[in-house]
Amino acid sequence: MATPAPNVPYTNGPASEQISNIRQTLLMMASLANRNLALGMRALIERDEKLAASVEAEDSQIDELEVTIDELVINHMATHAPVATDCRFMLVASKISSDLERIADQATAIARRSIELNKEPLLKPLIDIPRMAEIAEGMLRDSITALIDRKPELAQEIVKRDKEVDAINKQLARELTCFMLEDPTTITRALNLTIVARCLERVADHCKNIAEEVYYLYHAVDIRHERAP
Repeated sequence: MATPAPNVPYTNGPASEQISNIRQTLLMMASLANRNLALGMRALIERDEKLAASVEAEDSQIDELEVTIDELVINHMATHAPVATDCRFMLVASKISSDLERIADQATAIARRSIELNKEPLLKPLIDIPRMAEIAEGMLRDSITALIDRKPELAQEIVKRDKEVDAINKQLARELTCFMLEDPTTITRALNLTIVARCLERVADHCKNIAEEVYYLYHAVDIRHERAP
């Protein structure tokens, strides 16, 4: 994860410590979500049940951090009269923490599917799913960098990557459907792989949300529903 830039907003005045706490908690949450996603994929690729179990065990820590951020945001709003930029930051921080918590949930779901997949032989070489994970993990890292380093232009680029993940997911769904139609003994494995791909597609969606929230933070412009040219 990127380190905070020296001249970031929201660091002046009596509320600076609270703002800093929220930022640091977000960074910690993002780091843990990224770690869990990477571990969930390792559990899948390496067929490691112990690693999968560790992902599920660590999910509660991310849940606790989401609650902490909500409490910090509520306390700041209740005890200060934040200006417009600070209000945007509070709104964005709460939304980003929710997206990060859901990313961690998807990582846990991937870990659980990996345990189920280990019960049977590998259906097919894992090529598309790791590619989806690679893109999604990059989107997560870059979206947090965009937040910390004040790079809304990077946020716009991240949004475009979501389409690549969607395309891979659709292609993989077609391929796995063919497996199931041709050989009913593959249904369980194909369905589990479909769920994993869907989890990664949702991770990319949440990363896209974070990027859009970062853009709103720095430009006060909502780009969530803009149509691609």
